[in-house]
Amino acid sequence: MRRKASLVLLALAVCCAALAPLIRWYAFPRLVKVPPGEYQTAVMEAKPATLLDYSTLRPRRVPKVTIVQTLRGNVEASEKVEKSTGRDVVVWDTLSYVVGPDGAMVSEIPERYVFDAHSQAPVHLGGEHVDGDPVRRDGIEFKWPFLTEPRDYTYFDAQARRSAPIHYRGTRSFRGLEVYYFEQTIPWTRVPLPRKLPVGGVSREDVAQAGTSRWYTTTRRFWVEPVTGAPVNGEEIHREELRGGELLGDRKKVTAFAGHVKMREDYIAHTVELVASRRRLVLLLTTGLPRGLLALGVALFAGSLVLEARARRGAPPGPGEPRSAGPVSVSASP
Repeated sequence: MRRKASLVLLALAVCCAALAPLIRWYAFPRLVKVPPGEYQTAVMEAKPATLLDYSTLRPRRVPKVTIVQTLRGNVEASEKVEKSTGRDVVVWDTLSYVVGPDGAMVSEIPERYVFDAHSQAPVHLGGEHVDGDPVRRDGIEFKWPFLTEPRDYTYFDAQARRSAPIHYRGTRSFRGLEVYYFEQTIPWTRVPLPRKLPVGGVSREDVAQAGTSRWYTTTRRFWVEPVTGAPVNGEEIHREELRGGELLGDRKKVTAFAGHVKMREDYIAHTVELVASRRRLVLLLTTGLPRGLLALGVALFAGSLVLEARARRGAPPGPGEPRSAGPVSVSASP
């Protein structure tokens, strides 16, 4: 019986040893992915800020500018792309809605971002755009890959409609999480005017015909939880200008927006809590289960060896093997 039990333990040990790398290197890349129906909202604020009054074309100092960024997974669109590519694809429809201190709209920029659900690499199908302008993204946007590496990445800038390096600046602690800090600076760049302007009856084509252009620079910062690849905090030191043309008269440029944009505290707390829970699930597949199975395999193998050794010690001798002699008593006669 001990020998049979030993063989059973040995078989279980082999199964555990085989399952450990399969879960890490085969199951994890296929099972862990961004869900297609994701929905998130983040609120950011610049307090104080400089904002252009489009009615007078004069910049003014305001106590606060609010940016509401909504991200919605378009399941129907992702299913169409999946059928044509044979890949797990996510389609995000996002909207960055900027409002002034009086609640009036300052700008409204919709986007569509199409990417691989596992690697976060862009997929160039499904009508990706920024503010209605077709784009072809390189690199990432919004989210880093699962198991983010401490290195530079290529990050897509929606304002400039192009990608640029975003640099890894070190590992830090943020709200109890170990995070990677990334930073990207976009130098002054001419960018398109928003399709929807805060002045009724004036289009970006009208502004362009007047010879006025929009310029932009920013330094963006992200604190990224590396296991999930999710940013838990983000900031931008952001500036926009209108330059030249008949609209500005004798002025060469005016500030359209300037401010240090930060995520609102309640949204930081919510994001950290959400990311921490998802981090545990990813770690279960990448570390917890593989290591646990390896440890169990080693324990089962050791148990198998112990039972086999006991079985050999207790087995009767085979044909031709001498039997061990019992105790011999020697008595001396007087």
